[in-house]
Amino acid sequence: MVSTSSSVGESSVLTFDEFLARYRDDNRFELIDGEVFDLEPTGEHEEVAAFIDRKINVQIDLLNLPYFILQRGNLKPLGNFTGFRPDIMVVDRPALSTEPLWATESILTLGSSVKFVAEVVSTNWQNDYARKLDDYALMGIPEYWIADYEGFGGVKHLGYPKQPALMICTLASNEYDTQLLRGEDAIFLPPSQN
Repeated sequence: MVSTSSSVGESSVLTFDEFLARYRDDNRFELIDGEVFDLEPTGEHEEVAAFIDRKINVQIDLLNLPYFILQRGNLKPLGNFTGFRPDIMVVDRPALSTEPLWATESILTLGSSVKFVAEVVSTNWQNDYARKLDDYALMGIPEYWIADYEGFGGVKHLGYPKQPALMICTLASNEYDTQLLRGEDAIFLPPSQN
């Protein structure tokens, strides 16, 4: 998503509860370390997210999995100053029974409830490649995709020359193993995920 500025201009650090009080009904915003980010997406960003969403939904149906894609939910990692709104979040329906906030809010706090997250990168690429990568791994989310359709990310992540890429991150021993795909590269998942 495009961050129209580094933040919305809040004068002080917000807690997650204060963020919800102000931005609950506007999924254009997320909270990172108490700072509110305006994530107004571009049309191309939304096309990429919709493409991934459609492909994931087809697989959920074909495999008859008890999953669904959460459209407007918050993902709250540990701590009280961050709340992400992933572009795509696949939720394990049976696991929701252990989510403390789910009965009254569209908020997930346990990584065990989330099977897959995808972020479509725009100008705020640092959050997707660093902060979210770390937090999603700490939460135990098994798979995280970073779809960088314009090659916004740094050379450290995309190589040189920078070009559009898909980074597939699969959890192994509390850290993500990453596979960088560019051009016509094929996706290969570990046998346990096929």
